Amino acid sequence: MSSSVHLFRDQRYQELKGQCLQQGILFEDPEFPASDESLYYDSAAKGKVEWKRPKDLCEDPHLLVDGMSSHDFHQGKLGNCWFVAACSCLALRKSLWQQVIPDSNEQEWDPKSPRKYAGIFRFRFWRFGEWTEVVVDDQLPTENGELIYCRSNVRNEFWSALLEKAYAKLAGSYQALDGGCAAEALVDFTGAVAESINLEEGKYGEVISEQMKLFEDLMKVHKRGGFISCSISESPGRPSEAETGTGLIVGHAYSVTAIRKLRLGESLVFSFKAEKLFMIRLRNPWGKKEWHGAWSDSSEEWKKVSDSERKSLGLTVGNDGEFWMTFEDWCKNFTDVDICRTVNTSCFSLHKTWEKEMIYGAWAKHPEPLLNRSGGCFDNRETFLQNPQYLFDVKKAQDKVLVSLQQEDRRKYKKEGKGDNITIGFEILKVEDNRRYRLHKLTVQERVATSPYSNTRSVFLRRTLQQGRYVLVPTTYIPGVPTKFILRLYTDVPSKLRELKADRPKMTCWSLLCGYPRRVTQIKVHSAEGLQKQDRSGGADPYVLIKCENQSRRSPVQHDTTSPVFNTQVIFYRKDIDSPVTIQVWNSNLLRDQFLGQAVLAASPGEPREQQRLKLRGRGGGEAAEVPGHISVTVLCSDDLGEL
Repeated sequence: MSSSVHLFRDQRYQELKGQCLQQGILFEDPEFPASDESLYYDSAAKGKVEWKRPKDLCEDPHLLVDGMSSHDFHQGKLGNCWFVAACSCLALRKSLWQQVIPDSNEQEWDPKSPRKYAGIFRFRFWRFGEWTEVVVDDQLPTENGELIYCRSNVRNEFWSALLEKAYAKLAGSYQALDGGCAAEALVDFTGAVAESINLEEGKYGEVISEQMKLFEDLMKVHKRGGFISCSISESPGRPSEAETGTGLIVGHAYSVTAIRKLRLGESLVFSFKAEKLFMIRLRNPWGKKEWHGAWSDSSEEWKKVSDSERKSLGLTVGNDGEFWMTFEDWCKNFTDVDICRTVNTSCFSLHKTWEKEMIYGAWAKHPEPLLNRSGGCFDNRETFLQNPQYLFDVKKAQDKVLVSLQQEDRRKYKKEGKGDNITIGFEILKVEDNRRYRLHKLTVQERVATSPYSNTRSVFLRRTLQQGRYVLVPTTYIPGVPTKFILRLYTDVPSKLRELKADRPKMTCWSLLCGYPRRVTQIKVHSAEGLQKQDRSGGADPYVLIKCENQSRRSPVQHDTTSPVFNTQVIFYRKDIDSPVTIQVWNSNLLRDQFLGQAVLAASPGEPREQQRLKLRGRGGGEAAEVPGHISVTVLCSDDLGEL
């Protein structure tokens, strides 16, 4: 974790604790007082609540009793099963909960030295790109001497209730935590990257090959410290909180606590026609109400598993809210899964590591189109490019890219009636290899990836991209919706992610001496065909070299073909508009590359904008001798430098 920690409301834990100990008083938090304003943002929701300190609720209070377990707590009255499910996941990883509850031993009650206790606690959350420390007092909301929200199943343990209070303080009130997504809390606990999958839309319950791919992916996520939660979405015949015929609760977040391949006895002939079963273990935050289909706690199926295997799985028969089911049943019964990947960026790791880039940005409205940065999604063709634009490079022949776009948390705006998430997403466009300025019109560029559009706090995309330069355009779904966001990009090698801010080359004093561009020209070399054969097998290793004034760009080599597909794009800002553009085709050789032919273009605005098929010629002017082969190109020119 970064040593830099932001202090929420600029409250300094050690200073406040020292002041309280010096004065012999218990801390009372002025920023989140023990009153209705900390409980509710809606005045109509008020009830009779007493705020009590742990010492008023039990004789021997502790932050943690015998460490932390995913069975430590229950949900209470608040509709925040998503938060409790995230806590269940967090409890499984000591290194991560120690990040969220720093110096837990120092914060613990010391019965031998009660005077060292000041009624103050601190927790850390990863909020909008940085770790944020939140200080709270220990006054908790109760009714009839019982905690009304998240509570431990051990009466004198208070970490979950205090953690929930700190999280509610960030959100503005306890009521602001009503309804949400487990992935949001897990991102806040870990700084992980969140991904949501719709199991119904992906047909994971029907297509076995997709099911197995997902199982292997989730097992890898779980093994490498990631988190998974799942739920059943409500529908007309499936109201929220309803219980299904197999004991599952609709609209309820379950945490995944284990994923295993279960080995069956050698002599068993089983319907899976394999020695292994694919199994998943879940926990209901209520601490009760379990699945009672196949492989439920006391089902007949477990008799087919050896005692030692059952013991290693930690099978407990009891209504404790935790249960196993087959992965196939899980895919068929649940509709939504939230995955939080802890992306490994460490240099000292046996597992794959990633290069991370993170940028803060914002969608902002402006009446001037060139200054507007809130143009809406791709469907809004006139304004789509009036969004922030970010350039990055894929340096390898191909690279797997992970992208996370996260909007600012909006719960704090619930008091103003603006607490709902905005629908967001992004597009990835393959652009010219030498682009340095903002896009103004989509012409030769390729639309290579579109994220899901969702009103969740973050959207995620995994995609394998070919070598080249790309522009990522984050958008709100509809134009004109201002809000902040952070963009995270993970690649195998550094991508040099940066924002495109300028619309055209800058006019400087140097421009007066050396000239300023008068024309912009875009070229896309699609392919070539019929090239001269260069080796005994009848192939070639061609590439194209595109020259304009003193600039040139070269494509990657296409191996063993005389009909290569290049799809190479370039853009030139030209000072000398009479100087032609030359597209040369070369054959790559070990010692010396061989010239195969070229096409020379005037590249003026009056020329056709459609794709052209040009005959290759030898070196020289337009009358040079023809040589074998043609190239297909698209050329666009404009004397308005901001048009393309």
